[in-house]
Amino acid sequence: MQPLSDRTASFTDSVIRRMTRISLRYDAVNLSQGFPDFDPPAKLLKSLEEISKDPSPRYHQYSITWGAQAMRQALAEKQSRYMGIPVDPDENIVVTCGSTEAMMAAMMTVTNPGDKVVIFSPFYENYGADTILSGAKPVYVPLNPPQFDFDRKVLERAFCENRPKAIVLCNPSNPCGKVFTREELDFIASLCKKYDAYCITDEVYEHIVYAPCRHTYMASLPGMFERTISCSSLSKTYAITGWRLGYTIAAPQITERIKKVHDFLTVGAAAPLQEAVACALRFDQSYYDEVLALYTHKRDLFCKGLDELGLVHNTPEGAYYVLMDISEFGYSSDLEFCEDLARLVKVGAVPGSSFFREPVNHLIRFHFAKKDETLLAALENLKSLRDMIPSRC
Repeated sequence: MQPLSDRTASFTDSVIRRMTRISLRYDAVNLSQGFPDFDPPAKLLKSLEEISKDPSPRYHQYSITWGAQAMRQALAEKQSRYMGIPVDPDENIVVTCGSTEAMMAAMMTVTNPGDKVVIFSPFYENYGADTILSGAKPVYVPLNPPQFDFDRKVLERAFCENRPKAIVLCNPSNPCGKVFTREELDFIASLCKKYDAYCITDEVYEHIVYAPCRHTYMASLPGMFERTISCSSLSKTYAITGWRLGYTIAAPQITERIKKVHDFLTVGAAAPLQEAVACALRFDQSYYDEVLALYTHKRDLFCKGLDELGLVHNTPEGAYYVLMDISEFGYSSDLEFCEDLARLVKVGAVPGSSFFREPVNHLIRFHFAKKDETLLAALENLKSLRDMIPSRC
């Protein structure tokens, strides 16, 4: 038989989703895959209930391929307010099946086979795969712990030597929780303009940014709207990861191409969910203040618990992930450590090596988008960590 695709030969399954399955197998508290265990907003659920009972074909058949008008209009109003730039619902927005499809559509819109794409490491696992599936080649630039800043000379060298077609920017960053400063973004923007590159952003945690940090949209910087594809989703902000509603925002000529790519990838996102979510997109500022207060509390609760156990970790500036250092346990494989953690300690985590291009095996990722009682249960289980997993050093 003919061999299968070369470009996918090196792929593994998603380590994040694998760790959820392992957590379920051992009945562990799952702090691996980043989904909440608390309810979405009551108004949003009420809206879904009402639409589900409405027999109108508008709600239950195909919507406009690039997004239901009601959702695009509400999203345009919201993002115009927060991004500080005018967003047109018809010319600038494509609704996708989650930000996962948004990133894939953006990558396929921008790159040709053989193009280079700069990706910061650590990175969400899909970015490298998206690049490879598009026939392009990833070029990794390290974010340096513990602050996860980058060396400007190293980044410019990556642009100068590779002449990339695009850079992928996750801000706030998964998995390390870094929030890029305005000065850092200005520098990245200057390289995009100098070397004529696009910027594909992943901004799903745009409303989960902890004081004193502030989120700046790359597309809002001078001269960057024309060369930025802003990708995001409603999953994290409204606690609806299973709804799979994402979107791209870009200049009209880019959006027209994304519409075509999106049409052949998935045709369209779920029509009733698009209609239902329009009400949430019109929540006032108090909702986003409550979301930030909620996650600030959860971050502080979980990090304090780790501190009390003497476990070394970073403190995220945004998103809802914590990286914990497992060096003291002496494992050469962080995947093996995470499997033992789930089996013996009953806590699920993701091995950090799945996020790094560099040979990093001493970090694991927890997420804290959980009820307080879930986080406290995980911390209670972690009290036995050093007894159940003695050091191999």
